[in-house]
Amino acid sequence: MKKILVANRGEIAIRVIRAAQELGHKAVAIYETPDTEALHVRVADEAIWLGDGPRKDYLDITKVIKAARKSGADAIHPGYGFLAENPEFAKACEDAGIVFIGPTSEVITNLGNKVIAREIMAAANIPMVPGTPNLSPGDEGLQEALAFASDYGYPVMLKATAGGGGRGIRRIDNDSQMREEVPMARAEAKAAFNNDNVYLEKVVINPKHVEVQVIADSFGEVVHLGTRDCSIQRRNQKLIEIAPSLIHDKSIIESICETAVRAAQASNYTNAGTVEFLVDKDMNYYFMEINTRVQVEHTVTEMVTGIDIVRTQIKLAFGKKLLFKQEEVKIRGHAIEMRINAEDPKNNFMPEGGKTVDIYRSPGGYGVRLDGFVYQGYTIPEVYDSLLVKLTVHGYSWNETVDRLRRCLKNFVIVGPKTTIPFYLELVDDPDFQEGDFDTSYLETHAHLLDYEEQNTEINKLAKLIAEIHYKEENTYAV
Repeated sequence: MKKILVANRGEIAIRVIRAAQELGHKAVAIYETPDTEALHVRVADEAIWLGDGPRKDYLDITKVIKAARKSGADAIHPGYGFLAENPEFAKACEDAGIVFIGPTSEVITNLGNKVIAREIMAAANIPMVPGTPNLSPGDEGLQEALAFASDYGYPVMLKATAGGGGRGIRRIDNDSQMREEVPMARAEAKAAFNNDNVYLEKVVINPKHVEVQVIADSFGEVVHLGTRDCSIQRRNQKLIEIAPSLIHDKSIIESICETAVRAAQASNYTNAGTVEFLVDKDMNYYFMEINTRVQVEHTVTEMVTGIDIVRTQIKLAFGKKLLFKQEEVKIRGHAIEMRINAEDPKNNFMPEGGKTVDIYRSPGGYGVRLDGFVYQGYTIPEVYDSLLVKLTVHGYSWNETVDRLRRCLKNFVIVGPKTTIPFYLELVDDPDFQEGDFDTSYLETHAHLLDYEEQNTEINKLAKLIAEIHYKEENTYAV
């Protein structure tokens, strides 16, 4: 039996805790004061309070390592976000003799630096969008940026070298904007990542965002688990993920997957990771980055392959070999994941933190998976991510999967905060979505989907009535 500390919160912490417990290991949760009543604290075998937070204690490497030592943890799983792609954290685990469930600190360092990652891929002949090295400091860097735009044409994408999670990215459309944005981008990158390096890439107009799940053991075996499409995004962050990609040309899919494996091999990758690509209208594909962690959207890959990615991560971290070969990986059917966020889509997806979930009724049935941490009576902290629960559905065909998704959304009731559910109900009936015809411009070209009516189904009416009665009972006092 091993003891695994989960250095994260929310649904991903619960996901890792469950996998650890299934393997017969004990799971240790950590939490800040706003998460005192969080579900991940309740389902773990042990829980350690880090401090009042918010966020700063989850990000405190010294405190997390101290918590692991105090609990006697053999390993740490970082989940995603927070410290997951921080090479200093991985190195601190290595130095402390604690197994880091992920790639090595050296690999995270190399792939976390987008410019170094591009150099590694160029040496391996991986196709990439034209780009620059790190821009030089000051006016020299600005002149380099203007020269690149002159050579390749606008628009270009200005990116933080150490960026991630959709942050540190901005589109530049002309010289005037370039002069204004480069110093602002440097300041933003310094504040967010403590690294003010930035670089440029040529924009691929309205591409598909296709990624490949790879898994590698420490004995040289690398396999892929097929593709995902994550094109439907808001503010460069994914909302909906599907597996496999709906690109019809199987030779393109095979080529992308083979390239992803070569990219992992070129970077000496171990454990689970995601190789991300942009695919243009002519089906040319370009390497974008490797995410050195488990992804939010790993659920769709698990649904279509039957392979437990987190369980596999843990085994590989403890020195086991991969139990399956590439030819044994089979893609069965289709899966769709929708992130049910506490956000108001009509108000630019503004977060709804601070509100209490008065009624929570989730869907179920064949081919339905829920990964979440919300429950009835839960007050959503204002200081963390707005994700409440991930709804993932699986079906034999694409149409069957969309039909199942629609049924689940109609049966999903969250009363209290506004959520993305009403927006998704509009989206699943959109002809383009039903045909699988979408790219990264989808929300821009389908803004009419935000002109929806709030849910008014009978179950929602009943839920609201129950909430009102509950409120009256809780707030009525005898003298």
